[in-house]
Amino acid sequence: MGPFQQSAKLADRLRPVAPLALRLAVGLVFLHHGLGKLHMGVAGVAGFFGGLGIPFPTPFAALVMVVETVGAACLIAGLLTRLWGALMVVDMAVAILLAVLPAGHSPELEGLLLAGALALVGLGAGPLSLDALFPRGSRAAREGP
Repeated sequence: MGPFQQSAKLADRLRPVAPLALRLAVGLVFLHHGLGKLHMGVAGVAGFFGGLGIPFPTPFAALVMVVETVGAACLIAGLLTRLWGALMVVDMAVAILLAVLPAGHSPELEGLLLAGALALVGLGAGPLSLDALFPRGSRAAREGP
């Protein structure tokens, strides 16, 4: 067996860990930002959203705070991964379009978070997750990609 085949075998053995690593990376960054929003409070986040022209800033502030805290914790644990991932994709798309780009900033972090969340929507939580423990979970969640 050549070195390429050996490295491919090793990579295949790491396959169950890949969704876990992605969930941890995306989830921990969202959690960090969500805790910052919790510190600001709903009124502070709603004021920021209102300044961006987001309609109904108070309910959307509360929703984003839930996605970025509860959703992040669920993503880390691998619970309802596809649902929370989809909500995070929307969260980052709105952030990029309404906050980052209009401010003249480059959306590196938000783009990576969007891509990571989208990948988790497609991949599922993987076998090292709470989603994999439930029979109703997707085949991808139980077996991995």
